[in-house]
Amino acid sequence: MENSTIFDDVFRTMLEKMPKLVIPLINEVFGTAYPEDIEIIQKRNEHQTQNGRVITDSHLLIADRIYHIECQSTDDSTMVIRMIEYDFAISLENVQKENGRYRMYFPQSCVLYLRGTKKMDMISMELVMPNGNTAEYTVPIVQVQNFTCDEMLRKHLLFLLPYHVMRYEKEKDLDTDSKKRKEFLDEYRKIEKYLEMKFLDHGNEKSYRDMIELIIRIADYVFRDREEIKKGFGDVMGGKVLELESDKLIQRGIEQGIEQGIEQGIEQGIAMERKKTEAAEAEIRRLKKLLEERNNKQ
Repeated sequence: MENSTIFDDVFRTMLEKMPKLVIPLINEVFGTAYPEDIEIIQKRNEHQTQNGRVITDSHLLIADRIYHIECQSTDDSTMVIRMIEYDFAISLENVQKENGRYRMYFPQSCVLYLRGTKKMDMISMELVMPNGNTAEYTVPIVQVQNFTCDEMLRKHLLFLLPYHVMRYEKEKDLDTDSKKRKEFLDEYRKIEKYLEMKFLDHGNEKSYRDMIELIIRIADYVFRDREEIKKGFGDVMGGKVLELESDKLIQRGIEQGIEQGIEQGIEQGIAMERKKTEAAEAEIRRLKKLLEERNNKQ
């Protein structure tokens, strides 16, 4: 992942590798109640418009509704214009003819803001039609830093977890205040335990590893010039992964030992049978020789 696009890369990686994590977020934003195992169809993110190509961060079909979520790391006063352009492009691809009349369905959209704690909960713009009628286009926004760690875990908002560390990027006290650093690391010990329960306890080691890796990637970027913080964070979040790797190596060694033992047992068995056969054949040859000698004497 390139640092310049790390936030978008993490967003898209979660959608690709762990798409079901987006369901609690959609339920939180749009007031739906989808189960976490509902089918998610990821539709194409590239759309052609008169102004050229636009690429959305997500384009999801869940049940019979289209969802569109954009990930934004910095404030952008033109975000609403970009959103309506994206949504219009998506809508054109989903035009339906009903009772002899074409109808466009705009997607359920929202913007995920990774930084800041503004009080605004939506962005909007007014659309004025040629006949003077107006319509308001509104998009809800989600501000990651408005959610505490406990809220994310309680609401199962794992999709937001990799970005949680961004609230600490300007906390210089972490470098000098041992108490604050301990509180910060304790919070991530809690997160690691939650991920253990959520994934490892249900036999889903891959998702556990993927989530830990994405959290560490963001943290490495946020603390890129703060080696001591980065190391402490890595020890907390990466420790279990190393433990799992050690367990795998030990298990692999046991399995290889068993396999080698079986192979050795088979070889020993074959060798023993070969010796028995050779001994039996030698005994037969001895008896034949004795019989021949006796016949000759007679």
